[in-house]
Amino acid sequence: MRKRWIFLFFIVLLGATGLYAVSKMQGTEPSSAKVSKLEKIDEAFKLIRKESVHETSEEQLVEGAIKGMASSLGDPYSTYYTKEEARMHKESLSDSRVGIGAEITASDGKFIIVSPVKASPAEKAGLKPYDEIVQVNKERLEGKSMAQLLALIQGEEGTTVKMTIFRPSEDRHIEVSMTRSAISMETVHSEILQADDQLIGYVSISLFGEKTAEEWQKHTSSLMKQKISGLIIDVRSNPGGYLRSVEQVIASIVKPGSTYAFMQNAKGELEPLVTDEKKNKLNFEAQLKSLPIVLLQDEGSASASEVLSGALKELDRATIAGVKSFGKGTVQETWPLLNGGELKLSTHKWLTPDKKWIHGKGIEATLHVEQDDLYHMELPPLTGSFEEGDFNEQVRYVQELLSKMDYKLERTDGYFDRQTAEAVLLYRKTKKLAQEPIINEAFFSAIHKEMVEYKDSNENDHQLQMAIGYMLKNLK
Repeated sequence: MRKRWIFLFFIVLLGATGLYAVSKMQGTEPSSAKVSKLEKIDEAFKLIRKESVHETSEEQLVEGAIKGMASSLGDPYSTYYTKEEARMHKESLSDSRVGIGAEITASDGKFIIVSPVKASPAEKAGLKPYDEIVQVNKERLEGKSMAQLLALIQGEEGTTVKMTIFRPSEDRHIEVSMTRSAISMETVHSEILQADDQLIGYVSISLFGEKTAEEWQKHTSSLMKQKISGLIIDVRSNPGGYLRSVEQVIASIVKPGSTYAFMQNAKGELEPLVTDEKKNKLNFEAQLKSLPIVLLQDEGSASASEVLSGALKELDRATIAGVKSFGKGTVQETWPLLNGGELKLSTHKWLTPDKKWIHGKGIEATLHVEQDDLYHMELPPLTGSFEEGDFNEQVRYVQELLSKMDYKLERTDGYFDRQTAEAVLLYRKTKKLAQEPIINEAFFSAIHKEMVEYKDSNENDHQLQMAIGYMLKNLK
């Protein structure tokens, strides 16, 4: 019998630690043998207990040893959870989800954003893939564990968490503030896009959850009834999820019995993953298998969403538009330990139908198209009042924003100079605000409203427009 693999996402409701396979929490009895039969380990253990001026318990030393072994693998997705971390981990998988909505991985002592969930507080605050979390509520993270990070991030709905993140692409630190909220578990959204005389179906999948396949079936059935000519699937900023859900989506749009990926174990043995419609209890529209498809991805499309992208690309079932995906090609499993903790290890690689391992490489888009600079601008909470002579991070944000709106500014470092004051006055004039050279709440309100409207307009989504244009060209 083929092993039933499941990728599982961690949204940062409290925090996130990557994607992994079905947990081996049942039917497995951990070994009752002694932890160590190695003289070197025993020698170090006895010396520390006898000679160290720092008081430590046996449990602390054992946990430190396990954590060190996991860390020595050099794999950000393999880690040791203490009993408390394991508890938080289980809570993060519950149906009650409150947090900031992002996936985080630990790598070389750093906490890196893999992807914010669509419409989450993290996305609204402007967090991006590869951002490094440096501080949470002014507390630095050096030497902290994932559990300690989660404890700093977690909180009640409606409360605020502040972060300092380092953005490598811009080589600078950024302050962001987020209001913790309930994370919507409705993972699929759809609409009809009318272009020329064609009706094109648009389906967005934010992540692959337990009910994603059911939602996909409901939305695609509704779209098909409206006689769509083509389908755009959007997995941008999709951090991954259950492989079973991805398989059902893939099975609904490719030929029966298609190999959509491979699993490779530590011995290098390959196991093909094949679509099997007999296992699907959902009834998909037959026309889905012949409908022209364009899939949208970006640098935040990771793991399970890359399984979809890789399968559709290499099975010649869809054209991929956007930019290169994140590049996560490993699968994790967890084991319970006698001390109440858990050990999570990368046990398998997954490969595309052409047996390519995309880990650290990502999947290239067939139609490469970047969003413009203005579309990429984040929308952090903006407050306060600033005038000429002030120096502030929010002034820097306004300068960058106005520059991308084609206002003439020579500096975008946060110093409120004369040229900035003139640009602010001109912007205030276009928005019919009081004519005063200051940045205040009324100014922030106007500029935030304009940015929300800009991002909400499909016309400003260059990647979506590329997908629509390509679809229309091929439908003629």
